[in-house]
Amino acid sequence: MAEIIQRDGTWAFDGDALRLTPGRDKNVSVLRKELGELVVPLGALAGISFEQGKKAGRLRLRLRHGADPLLLATGGRLTEPHDPYQLTVESDRYGVAEYVADEVRNALLLDQVPAEPVDAYLLPGPAVPLSVSAGDGTASFDGERIRLEWNWKTEDAKAAAGARTLALADITAVEWHPAAGLENGHLRFTVRHAPTKTPPKYDPNAVELWGFKKDPLMALVATAVQARLPHPARAAATHPVDPRPELPPPPVASAEDDHDALLRRLRELGELHRTGVLTDEEFTLAKQAVLKRM
Repeated sequence: MAEIIQRDGTWAFDGDALRLTPGRDKNVSVLRKELGELVVPLGALAGISFEQGKKAGRLRLRLRHGADPLLLATGGRLTEPHDPYQLTVESDRYGVAEYVADEVRNALLLDQVPAEPVDAYLLPGPAVPLSVSAGDGTASFDGERIRLEWNWKTEDAKAAAGARTLALADITAVEWHPAAGLENGHLRFTVRHAPTKTPPKYDPNAVELWGFKKDPLMALVATAVQARLPHPARAAATHPVDPRPELPPPPVASAEDDHDALLRRLRELGELHRTGVLTDEEFTLAKQAVLKRM
């Protein structure tokens, strides 16, 4: 058994699987705590690395593409605090971290585990039922149906249709995007025969996210749905997609366009603060971040 125990979490390897348990430290993200212990079979691993730093190091796992519905649903957009496949290592435990990494590498070599993508999920995804409230609504999933309910912060045009129930059989894709910079995030479901380019703010099949603490929890719903959809590798083999001509790159925004976008963002933040969505502290920090870019 190779094991490393840190405030950030515990990684234990028994030769067949790596158990990742989040720590109880206040700096551990709410998403990792809700995910709980993850058991990653050796066959799902593509590699492991350890990077030393002046004050702390980092263990990183690399999974085979397609093995984990969480990574597919989030599209590699999980930032460092929320990524369960990274572990912060204190400097006095560098030797232990190297030992764990070596043990995993040796097992991968002995079992001749390939690094190629897989065509089936090797991790199960979150248990259902589950329900998450964040942004402009609540997303619930019982394994067969997704229910979207709106709150008082929802755009009137979207809220007017009321709560929405989507059958899993009608879902062709799910995606989770975190808020980044001036762009809000979202949890969006693509419904069969009803593709849309409507912004999440107005899309009745999407929950808009503004970058608050609970936003990453929407990735749980996305992952639970993704785990129950046909695996992308098999779907692609069954329904190959016709090649499309490459689209031209998007036009580069001018300084004037960027300035207008920043002004719009300031107005949005002011409205969120006025209606109580943002606290005084959150509004001040967000406003300062925008003003630094102007």
